[in-house]
Amino acid sequence: MTARIHDLGYRGYDGERLDEGAVARSLYVLGLRHAFGLGRSMKSRLLPLGLLAVSVLPALVMVAITVFIKLDRLPMTYDRYADTMQTITAIFVAAQAPVLFSRDLRFRTLPLYLARPMRRSTYVLTRLASLFTAILIVVTLPVIVLWLGALLGRLPWQAQTTDMLKTLPLLVLLAALLAAIGGLLSSLTTRRGIAVVAIVATLFVSSGVANSIAAIAQSADGSTPIQGVWAGALSPWTLVGGLGTWWFDFAPNLAPPRDLADGAVYLGVAALVILGGTALLLRRYAKVGSA
Repeated sequence: MTARIHDLGYRGYDGERLDEGAVARSLYVLGLRHAFGLGRSMKSRLLPLGLLAVSVLPALVMVAITVFIKLDRLPMTYDRYADTMQTITAIFVAAQAPVLFSRDLRFRTLPLYLARPMRRSTYVLTRLASLFTAILIVVTLPVIVLWLGALLGRLPWQAQTTDMLKTLPLLVLLAALLAAIGGLLSSLTTRRGIAVVAIVATLFVSSGVANSIAAIAQSADGSTPIQGVWAGALSPWTLVGGLGTWWFDFAPNLAPPRDLADGAVYLGVAALVILGGTALLLRRYAKVGSA
Protein backbone atom coordinates (compact mmCIF):
# COMPACT_ATOMS: atom_id res chain seq x y z
CA MET A 1 0.00 0.00 0.00
CA THR A 2 1.40 3.37 -0.98
CA ALA A 3 0.86 6.56 0.98
CA ARG A 4 -0.83 9.55 -0.62
CA ILE A 5 -1.00 13.19 0.35
CA HIS A 6 -4.30 14.87 -0.40
CA ASP A 7 -4.62 18.63 -0.74
CA LEU A 8 -7.90 19.42 1.02
CA GLY A 9 -7.73 23.07 0.12
CA TYR A 10 -7.32 24.54 3.61
CA ARG A 11 -5.99 28.06 3.58
CA GLY A 12 -3.67 29.47 6.18
CA TYR A 13 -4.59 32.62 8.09
CA ASP A 14 -2.33 35.53 7.24
CA GLY A 15 -4.47 38.37 8.61
CA GLU A 16 -4.03 40.50 11.72
CA ARG A 17 -3.54 38.63 14.99
CA LEU A 18 -5.61 40.26 17.73
CA ASP A 19 -4.03 40.84 21.12
CA GLU A 20 -5.29 40.10 24.62
CA GLY A 21 -7.17 43.40 24.81
CA ALA A 22 -9.29 42.59 21.76
CA VAL A 23 -10.10 39.15 23.14
CA ALA A 24 -11.05 40.66 26.50
CA ARG A 25 -13.33 43.21 24.85
CA SER A 26 -15.10 40.47 22.92
CA LEU A 27 -15.49 38.40 26.08
CA TYR A 28 -16.81 41.46 27.96
CA VAL A 29 -19.50 42.14 25.36
CA LEU A 30 -20.40 38.42 25.25
CA GLY A 31 -20.68 38.32 29.04
CA LEU A 32 -22.88 41.42 29.09
CA ARG A 33 -25.15 39.90 26.45
CA HIS A 34 -25.37 36.66 28.41
CA ALA A 35 -26.23 38.58 31.61
CA PHE A 36 -29.42 39.75 29.90
CA GLY A 37 -29.97 36.53 27.94
CA LEU A 38 -29.31 38.19 24.58
CA GLY A 39 -28.31 35.78 21.83
CA ARG A 40 -29.82 32.89 23.78
CA SER A 41 -33.24 31.30 24.01
CA MET A 42 -36.38 33.22 24.94
CA LYS A 43 -36.45 31.36 28.26
CA SER A 44 -32.99 32.69 29.10
CA ARG A 45 -34.01 36.26 28.25
CA LEU A 46 -37.30 36.21 30.14
CA LEU A 47 -36.01 36.53 33.69
CA PRO A 48 -33.25 39.17 33.32
CA LEU A 49 -35.20 41.39 30.94
CA GLY A 50 -38.32 40.93 33.04
CA LEU A 51 -36.46 42.01 36.18
CA LEU A 52 -35.07 45.02 34.33
CA ALA A 53 -38.58 45.98 33.25
CA VAL A 54 -39.92 45.55 36.79
CA SER A 55 -37.15 47.76 38.16
CA VAL A 56 -38.01 50.53 35.68
CA LEU A 57 -41.82 50.27 35.90
CA PRO A 58 -42.24 52.11 39.25
CA ALA A 59 -40.07 54.94 37.92
CA LEU A 60 -42.33 55.25 34.87
CA VAL A 61 -45.40 55.35 37.13
CA MET A 62 -43.81 58.07 39.26
CA VAL A 63 -42.96 60.06 36.15
CA ALA A 64 -46.53 59.78 34.89
CA ILE A 65 -47.91 60.93 38.24
CA THR A 66 -45.46 63.83 38.40
CA VAL A 67 -46.21 65.02 34.87
CA PHE A 68 -50.00 64.64 34.78
CA ILE A 69 -50.75 65.77 38.34
CA LYS A 70 -48.04 68.44 38.09
CA LEU A 71 -46.35 67.69 41.39
CA ASP A 72 -43.66 70.06 42.64
CA ARG A 73 -41.33 67.17 43.46
CA LEU A 74 -40.82 63.50 42.62
CA PRO A 75 -42.66 60.94 44.78
CA MET A 76 -39.29 59.38 45.67
CA THR A 77 -35.76 60.72 45.81
CA TYR A 78 -33.10 59.28 43.52
CA ASP A 79 -30.96 57.87 46.33
CA ARG A 80 -33.84 55.93 47.91
CA TYR A 81 -34.99 54.24 44.71
CA ALA A 82 -32.21 51.64 44.66
CA ASP A 83 -32.88 50.80 48.32
CA THR A 84 -36.59 50.35 47.60
CA MET A 85 -35.86 48.01 44.68
CA GLN A 86 -33.22 45.94 46.49
CA THR A 87 -35.29 42.73 46.27
CA ILE A 88 -35.43 42.95 42.47
CA THR A 89 -31.73 43.76 42.27
CA ALA A 90 -30.79 40.90 44.60
CA ILE A 91 -32.79 38.42 42.50
CA PHE A 92 -31.09 39.69 39.33
CA VAL A 93 -27.63 39.24 40.86
CA ALA A 94 -28.49 35.79 42.18
CA ALA A 95 -29.95 34.65 38.85
CA GLN A 96 -27.35 36.06 36.48
CA ALA A 97 -24.02 35.90 38.33
CA PRO A 98 -23.94 32.07 38.01
CA VAL A 99 -24.52 32.46 34.26
CA LEU A 100 -21.15 34.19 33.97
CA PHE A 101 -19.17 32.12 36.47
CA SER A 102 -20.73 28.78 37.43
CA ARG A 103 -21.51 27.64 33.89
CA ASP A 104 -17.94 27.81 32.62
CA LEU A 105 -16.76 25.80 35.62
CA ARG A 106 -19.53 23.24 35.25
CA PHE A 107 -19.05 22.63 31.53
CA ARG A 108 -15.23 23.02 31.71
CA THR A 109 -15.13 25.65 28.98
CA LEU A 110 -12.43 27.72 30.69
CA PRO A 111 -9.57 26.04 28.74
CA LEU A 112 -11.27 27.08 25.49
CA TYR A 113 -11.13 30.75 26.53
CA LEU A 114 -7.54 30.44 27.72
CA ALA A 115 -6.51 28.84 24.42
CA ARG A 116 -6.65 32.39 23.09
CA PRO A 117 -3.98 34.96 24.02
CA MET A 118 -5.64 35.73 27.37
CA ARG A 119 -4.41 35.27 30.91
CA ARG A 120 -6.54 33.68 33.58
CA SER A 121 -6.68 36.92 35.57
CA THR A 122 -7.89 38.79 32.48
CA TYR A 123 -10.70 36.27 32.04
CA VAL A 124 -11.82 36.69 35.67
CA LEU A 125 -11.69 40.49 35.63
CA THR A 126 -13.52 40.63 32.30
CA ARG A 127 -16.30 38.39 33.58
CA LEU A 128 -16.51 40.52 36.71
CA ALA A 129 -16.70 43.69 34.59
CA SER A 130 -19.59 42.22 32.58
CA LEU A 131 -21.50 41.41 35.77
CA PHE A 132 -20.75 44.85 37.23
CA THR A 133 -22.02 46.60 34.10
CA ALA A 134 -25.20 44.52 34.01
CA ILE A 135 -25.99 45.32 37.65
CA LEU A 136 -25.17 48.98 37.07
CA ILE A 137 -27.69 49.10 34.22
CA VAL A 138 -30.39 47.59 36.43
CA VAL A 139 -29.87 50.08 39.28
CA THR A 140 -29.09 53.15 37.16
CA LEU A 141 -31.66 53.01 34.35
CA PRO A 142 -34.65 53.70 36.66
CA VAL A 143 -32.84 56.69 38.18
CA ILE A 144 -32.21 58.12 34.72
CA VAL A 145 -35.89 57.58 33.87
CA LEU A 146 -36.84 59.48 37.05
CA TRP A 147 -34.50 62.31 36.14
CA LEU A 148 -35.87 62.58 32.61
CA GLY A 149 -39.38 62.56 34.06
CA ALA A 150 -38.45 65.37 36.43
CA LEU A 151 -37.22 67.44 33.51
CA LEU A 152 -40.35 66.58 31.54
CA GLY A 153 -42.45 67.67 34.52
CA ARG A 154 -40.57 70.98 34.53
CA LEU A 155 -39.14 70.57 37.99
CA PRO A 156 -36.06 72.73 38.77
CA TRP A 157 -33.50 71.12 36.50
CA GLN A 158 -30.45 72.35 38.43
CA ALA A 159 -31.55 70.76 41.69
CA GLN A 160 -32.76 67.57 39.99
CA THR A 161 -29.55 67.16 38.00
CA THR A 162 -27.41 67.76 41.09
CA ASP A 163 -29.29 65.16 43.13
CA MET A 164 -29.14 62.66 40.27
CA LEU A 165 -25.39 63.16 39.77
CA LYS A 166 -24.80 62.72 43.50
CA THR A 167 -26.64 59.41 43.36
CA LEU A 168 -24.60 57.97 40.47
CA PRO A 169 -21.35 57.30 42.42
CA LEU A 170 -23.39 55.55 45.09
CA LEU A 171 -24.95 53.31 42.45
CA VAL A 172 -21.52 52.55 41.00
CA LEU A 173 -20.33 51.52 44.47
CA LEU A 174 -23.45 49.40 45.02
CA ALA A 175 -22.96 47.62 41.69
CA ALA A 176 -19.29 46.94 42.53
CA LEU A 177 -20.21 45.46 45.92
CA LEU A 178 -22.93 43.23 44.48
CA ALA A 179 -20.70 42.09 41.59
CA ALA A 180 -17.89 41.11 43.96
CA ILE A 181 -20.25 39.18 46.24
CA GLY A 182 -22.21 37.53 43.43
CA GLY A 183 -19.12 36.66 41.38
CA LEU A 184 -17.27 35.12 44.32
CA LEU A 185 -20.19 33.01 45.55
CA SER A 186 -20.96 31.83 42.02
CA SER A 187 -17.38 30.68 41.51
CA LEU A 188 -17.49 28.42 44.56
CA THR A 189 -19.90 25.91 43.00
CA THR A 190 -20.65 24.45 39.59
CA ARG A 191 -24.35 24.13 40.47
CA ARG A 192 -26.35 27.17 39.49
CA GLY A 193 -29.13 26.42 41.98
CA ILE A 194 -26.72 26.32 44.90
CA ALA A 195 -25.12 29.58 43.78
CA VAL A 196 -28.54 31.27 43.52
CA VAL A 197 -29.49 30.20 47.05
CA ALA A 198 -26.11 31.28 48.46
CA ILE A 199 -26.32 34.76 46.91
CA VAL A 200 -29.95 35.34 47.91
CA ALA A 201 -29.25 34.17 51.46
CA THR A 202 -26.15 36.33 51.79
CA LEU A 203 -27.78 39.50 50.51
CA PHE A 204 -31.08 39.16 52.39
CA VAL A 205 -29.55 37.92 55.65
CA SER A 206 -26.95 40.69 55.69
CA SER A 207 -29.67 43.30 55.17
CA GLY A 208 -31.84 41.80 57.89
CA VAL A 209 -28.95 41.56 60.34
CA ALA A 210 -27.91 45.17 59.72
CA ASN A 211 -31.42 46.50 60.33
CA SER A 212 -31.96 44.25 63.36
CA ILE A 213 -28.71 45.23 65.08
CA ALA A 214 -29.38 48.92 64.46
CA ALA A 215 -32.89 48.60 65.89
CA ILE A 216 -31.76 46.62 68.96
CA ALA A 217 -28.87 48.98 69.65
CA GLN A 218 -31.03 52.08 69.47
CA SER A 219 -31.28 53.76 72.87
CA ALA A 220 -34.48 54.79 74.60
CA ASP A 221 -33.80 58.44 73.78
CA GLY A 222 -33.63 57.67 70.08
CA SER A 223 -29.84 57.85 69.76
CA THR A 224 -27.85 55.01 68.26
CA PRO A 225 -24.56 53.82 69.83
CA ILE A 226 -21.53 52.99 67.77
CA GLN A 227 -22.52 49.31 67.41
CA GLY A 228 -25.75 50.32 65.69
CA VAL A 229 -23.96 52.78 63.43
CA TRP A 230 -21.35 50.27 62.31
CA ALA A 231 -24.06 47.66 61.74
CA GLY A 232 -25.00 49.60 58.61
CA ALA A 233 -21.76 48.41 57.01
CA LEU A 234 -22.96 44.80 57.07
CA SER A 235 -25.27 45.13 54.05
CA PRO A 236 -24.44 46.61 50.62
CA TRP A 237 -27.59 48.75 50.61
CA THR A 238 -27.27 50.15 54.13
CA LEU A 239 -23.55 50.70 53.57
CA VAL A 240 -24.17 52.70 50.41
CA GLY A 241 -27.04 54.54 52.06
CA GLY A 242 -24.85 55.49 55.02
CA LEU A 243 -22.14 56.83 52.73
CA GLY A 244 -24.77 58.83 50.84
CA THR A 245 -25.86 60.45 54.09
CA TRP A 246 -22.27 61.12 55.12
CA TRP A 247 -21.15 62.51 51.76
CA PHE A 248 -24.23 64.29 50.45
CA ASP A 249 -26.57 64.72 53.46
CA PHE A 250 -29.19 62.41 51.97
CA ALA A 251 -31.97 61.30 54.30
CA PRO A 252 -30.71 58.27 56.27
CA ASN A 253 -32.36 54.86 55.93
CA LEU A 254 -30.45 53.58 58.97
CA ALA A 255 -28.10 55.07 61.54
CA PRO A 256 -25.52 56.77 59.25
CA PRO A 257 -21.83 57.45 59.96
CA ARG A 258 -21.52 60.24 62.51
CA ASP A 259 -17.94 61.35 61.93
CA LEU A 260 -14.73 60.62 60.03
CA ALA A 261 -14.02 57.46 62.04
CA ASP A 262 -17.42 55.97 61.22
CA GLY A 263 -17.01 56.94 57.57
CA ALA A 264 -13.60 55.29 57.50
CA VAL A 265 -15.18 52.06 58.77
CA TYR A 266 -17.78 52.15 56.01
CA LEU A 267 -15.16 52.84 53.35
CA GLY A 268 -12.90 50.14 54.77
CA VAL A 269 -15.67 47.55 54.61
CA ALA A 270 -16.53 48.57 51.05
CA ALA A 271 -12.88 48.27 49.97
CA LEU A 272 -12.54 44.93 51.77
CA VAL A 273 -15.59 43.47 50.03
CA ILE A 274 -14.66 44.70 46.54
CA LEU A 275 -10.89 44.15 46.62
CA GLY A 276 -11.00 41.09 48.87
CA GLY A 277 -13.78 39.50 46.84
CA THR A 278 -11.87 40.10 43.62
CA ALA A 279 -8.66 38.67 45.11
CA LEU A 280 -10.46 35.55 46.32
CA LEU A 281 -12.10 35.20 42.92
CA LEU A 282 -8.69 35.31 41.21
CA ARG A 283 -7.35 32.78 43.71
CA ARG A 284 -10.30 30.49 43.10
CA TYR A 285 -9.67 30.39 39.36
CA ALA A 286 -5.95 29.89 39.89
CA LYS A 287 -6.78 26.78 41.91
CA VAL A 288 -9.22 25.59 39.27
CA GLY A 289 -6.54 25.92 36.62
CA SER A 290 -3.99 24.00 38.61
CA ALA A 291 -6.38 21.17 39.44
